[in-house]
Amino acid sequence: MVAVHELGHVLGAVLTGGQCVAVVLHPLAISRTDINPNPYPLVVAWMGPVAGVAIPLTAWWLVGQKGNCYAGVLRFWAGFCCVANGAYLGFGAFEAIGDSGDILRWGSPFWMLQVFGLLSVTTGILVWHRMGGLIDWLRVHSITIASKHWWQMLCAAVVSALLQIGLFDA
Repeated sequence: MVAVHELGHVLGAVLTGGQCVAVVLHPLAISRTDINPNPYPLVVAWMGPVAGVAIPLTAWWLVGQKGNCYAGVLRFWAGFCCVANGAYLGFGAFEAIGDSGDILRWGSPFWMLQVFGLLSVTTGILVWHRMGGLIDWLRVHSITIASKHWWQMLCAAVVSALLQIGLFDA
């Protein structure tokens, strides 16, 4: 979730002529993306949470159309990203911390962060709700998910964690 959020900041910088100097992704640190120069800081600040919601929802929608075994995992992840990004922006606005503080400082009104937060959290909860109960979902999907797919997801999670820790140069 955090990697996709920070990717949004990087995309915002690239699209507005900024230069990404560093991206900090570490499980034991607060993530951030350093942009210098940053000609449109408001766009870059908004792109983190917007991409953090749009990319997972799009991935779930594209994969879900094919009906494969990853659709459920992506659905859960998309819901989580919506709730996390929405809560981060919505609640962060009260104390003007993190991206919320940057967005407020660069001129967005407080209510805009609240609307984004409310819509994102609501979308995430609806995405999760339509998955059904956890026990029922696991009972139905455990039959159809092959062990090779579990191993593929585990490997992807390990590689992601290693990349965030910085053991690989990416």
